[in-house]
Amino acid sequence: MTAEHLSFIMFGVCLLALVMGYPVALTLGGVSLLFAFVGDHLGLFNAGMLMVYPLRVFGVMKNEPLVAVPLFIFMGVMLEKSNLAGDLLETMGRMFGRMRGGLGISVVIVGSLLAASTGIVGATVVTMGLMSLPVMLRSGYSPRLGAGLICASGTLGQIIPPSIVLVLLGDILQGANEIAAQRAGKLVPEPVTAIDLFAGALIPGVLLVGLYVGWQVAMALLQPGSCPALKGGDAEDRETVAVLEAIKVVLAPVLLIVVVLGSILTGIATPTESASVGAVGATLLALRARQLNLSILRVVSLQTMKITSMVFLILLGASMFSLVFRGFGGDVVVEEFLSDLPGGQFTAMAVVMLIIFLLGFFLDFIEIIFVVVPIVGPILIAMGCDPLWLGVMIGINLQTSFLTPPFGFALFYLRGVAPANMRTSDIYLGVFPFIGIQLVALTLVWMFPVIVTWLPERIFMP
Repeated sequence: MTAEHLSFIMFGVCLLALVMGYPVALTLGGVSLLFAFVGDHLGLFNAGMLMVYPLRVFGVMKNEPLVAVPLFIFMGVMLEKSNLAGDLLETMGRMFGRMRGGLGISVVIVGSLLAASTGIVGATVVTMGLMSLPVMLRSGYSPRLGAGLICASGTLGQIIPPSIVLVLLGDILQGANEIAAQRAGKLVPEPVTAIDLFAGALIPGVLLVGLYVGWQVAMALLQPGSCPALKGGDAEDRETVAVLEAIKVVLAPVLLIVVVLGSILTGIATPTESASVGAVGATLLALRARQLNLSILRVVSLQTMKITSMVFLILLGASMFSLVFRGFGGDVVVEEFLSDLPGGQFTAMAVVMLIIFLLGFFLDFIEIIFVVVPIVGPILIAMGCDPLWLGVMIGINLQTSFLTPPFGFALFYLRGVAPANMRTSDIYLGVFPFIGIQLVALTLVWMFPVIVTWLPERIFMP
């Protein structure tokens, strides 16, 4: 047995343990340490490499861009408690409810606004599932269409900035870019930051929103019985809304989006600084809605701490995995495999995208970011992939992982709040058209990289 064989056995054991439900951070770190000691015993691994790990931990802890993660999480959780989603859904439902497919369009619009202001998939799916799904079912909507719209719209927070996924990807890709530059003999590579990814992901995110709305319009035309207009009591409860009332409800989240995202893209503030402004703004919105008290503040703080701790523990476990995997020479094998594929960069990119898509059936996006991207990122960048374009491609692909059964988290979130008489099969089957739509968006971004690069070039190029 060679060291390279042991590296891929370790990778397989980690995947198996994760699928079996063992804690992610402990699995990545524990399995890696176990294989490191086994490899050292067999003379296939230099245990002295483990002395580098404390330096990696220190590097993570002093990485300023990662401070934006807990701040964005706090902002999202606080907005969840401010009843922002409820107000938006009610207003949009009253505006569009009288047209066929109007409720579905409302769900997509609200999902995009929540994505740009909260970025937390679970909160968005649960809120829209509780408030919109019963109304959609009472109005005669197809359970599959309703479930698909809610799940897909709820995942928009993964790609529409500001997004935690893009913050984490920006940090990983910057390291991958530096490794690729070293291999090419460049001392100072072009930086890749979360700001670049925010700008690059904005148009693809809007594209996805347009595709979702287009699908709902197509269903209203081709299968009108699947998405009828509101009628009866629902229509009476949702009379036409005055424009001023709609503006009043939408103004707060739009203003928060403009302040947070606008300050980042214009260079006024870094993502970390802007995230702190967003956290304060979300708190003020909760005060405005009279939804904030000491009890709520305690719940928000505890939930923020739990989610943040989970993210950083996984990061530290994945750092150990990456260190041991490289110590076995697994990264060299992956590089040789991708480089030797017929078709060069195109085929290598296709294989990596397929692997990430398939892993999304079983693993969470955080695990894929911290385990897979550090391995394949430097190789693809060295082969000529634009790191900005690569990051957005990975982000769209990772968004799909929330919808793909059997472990798509959006499916679980909606199942937890859906009416008892709604079949689980309807939820699972309802997301398949939207998985296809996301693959269409991924293909469009692949074929036309200008969708990603146009806005950053206009904003950041002198």
